[in-house]
Amino acid sequence: MADIVSLLLPFFGLILIGYIAAKATKQPAEALGWLNTFIIYAALPALFFKLVSRTPIEELTRVDFIVTDIAATYAVFILLFVIGRVVRGNSLADCTIQSFAGAYGNIGYMGPGLALLALGEGAAVPVALIICFENALHFIVAPALMAAAGDDKRSTGQLAADIVRKVALHPFILSTALGFAVAALHMGVTLALRPLKRIPAEISYIVPAKLILHPIAVFVALTGVGGFEPVWIQAAVLLASLPTATNVFVIGQQYGIWQERASATILITTVLSVVTVSLWLIVIRSGLLPLQLFP
Repeated sequence: MADIVSLLLPFFGLILIGYIAAKATKQPAEALGWLNTFIIYAALPALFFKLVSRTPIEELTRVDFIVTDIAATYAVFILLFVIGRVVRGNSLADCTIQSFAGAYGNIGYMGPGLALLALGEGAAVPVALIICFENALHFIVAPALMAAAGDDKRSTGQLAADIVRKVALHPFILSTALGFAVAALHMGVTLALRPLKRIPAEISYIVPAKLILHPIAVFVALTGVGGFEPVWIQAAVLLASLPTATNVFVIGQQYGIWQERASATILITTVLSVVTVSLWLIVIRSGLLPLQLFP
């Protein structure tokens, strides 16, 4: 248990310190712009390139792993979408943000460091693949669904061009793609600024979907397909267990949909993930996670 605490303390401890500091100094949201820019455009792309570029190309072309992981993630997305649309009668735009809240984890910021510390460098490739391809698909699905909902007033051509631009030029994707190319050549504080004003009713099913159902769905899918290294399965489950990504708030803010409730979801899942991520790490590191669910 002590090693789990030592792994998680730097991550959640820094989040807490940032929260307290932002509250105490009353910093505006714009104050974090420089930090987000550094992380997104410098730190993480450099890490992804370094890890991917020295990986054998055959490990980077595991289409079966990518497809299975994304299928599990979007199974959770579709389930939440159906609940929001059919059961609760929410609008198409609201259902979109709600579904991302339960299926889009904080894989970019928390994923790489936590997975590498917990599982070693063997987790580098699956982590990079998940972050690259899940983000790419999220960037496609979000504007497409918003356009279908009528909240995006751009023409089809403008929308398609914007989607292509966001996917092709995102630093995570560019750095991973460059790493692919090199490997092929054998060269081998945010929460405090979005205060919780009210708890949405949807939180009752979004939170367990994100923190419990999502990692279970990924685990079942990957073990069901089979043929993956244990560390790949463990890395995918760990990333799926992470709290809702701040990008969900950004998407909601961009379209003026579900902003306050997205912010509440991010805060609540982040706080509760201190417990749930700890439990998932205990299960993974203690060997309690079976590597073959279907004999």
